Amino acid sequence: MFGLFSPGKVTEFARSLAQNVAQRYPPAIANNPDQIVSQKRIVEILDQVFARAQRFEQENRLGLFSKLSLRSVFKQEMREAGYEEKFANFAVEFLAARLTRSTKQP
Repeated sequence: MFGLFSPGKVTEFARSLAQNVAQRYPPAIANNPDQIVSQKRIVEILDQVFARAQRFEQENRLGLFSKLSLRSVFKQEMREAGYEEKFANFAVEFLAARLTRSTKQP
């Protein structure tokens, strides 16, 4: 349940997820109310990026603390990249939903 896993690997993976989101949906666009990106497109981007997280979780069998660490580091990286709190929270919740989905699948 709790899993024993290298925190460094989880941290690096969380950083790579945040970088991938930033490449596909830069903070300058996300934080600019004049830039119109549909909610559907944002969900598509996050879904594609977080498919990696789902695979990572399945391959490494992350425990509760590793998943929490992944979410925490990811959010910190999103904020440091320049995303507003609202979008960072949305992205973290989306990530949590993907990880929960992978846990429930056989």
